[in-house]
Amino acid sequence: MITRTPNFTGWRATILTEEDGNTERLRRQLSLLGIGVHCQWTPIEATDMPELVLVDADRGWDELLPWGTGKPSRPVVALLGSEAPGRISWAIRQGAGAIIAKPVTASAIYPAVVLAVSTHEARLAAERQIAHLEERLKLRPVVYAAIARLTSERQIDEDDAYSVLRECAMRRRLPIEQIAAFFLCGSETLREVGKCGR
Repeated sequence: MITRTPNFTGWRATILTEEDGNTERLRRQLSLLGIGVHCQWTPIEATDMPELVLVDADRGWDELLPWGTGKPSRPVVALLGSEAPGRISWAIRQGAGAIIAKPVTASAIYPAVVLAVSTHEARLAAERQIAHLEERLKLRPVVYAAIARLTSERQIDEDDAYSVLRECAMRRRLPIEQIAAFFLCGSETLREVGKCGR
């Protein structure tokens, strides 16, 4: 998520539309932001991705963008003159993080670009967080096995066993799943309750 005023100098943008007055306003305003602009009405090649994509949502089609539905690899701004629900839905499915209404006005461009970039960064951060949590969830059986072993070896209850693992993880600044794995494979001894090994 953007927490400072963004600097777009050196960015490249592709506008997926046919050239018209809207294109000229977009080109002029984006260049004032330091963004190099290329306009085309053919699909973007996945091997030559710009930092920003603006797409005519009134006439766009799925193959125009090189990613699967809802999984944009770049920030997307939809250019939309229609109120048709199908066109709005198409823009959302392509991952549009902002809309610029047509006819395009200069004052609408910067806020839309900032919003699209912020939305894209938030989406990527959420995907990373979900992947991290899924990985930790896969390792939960390791934590349960370590707790079971500690309760058996130390004659303590599960809460105390978990506290031993948690305290050691905090002292070592490692995930509890990693400490549990170290303990189970013998490289972490957890010598005494309340203290971590090594």
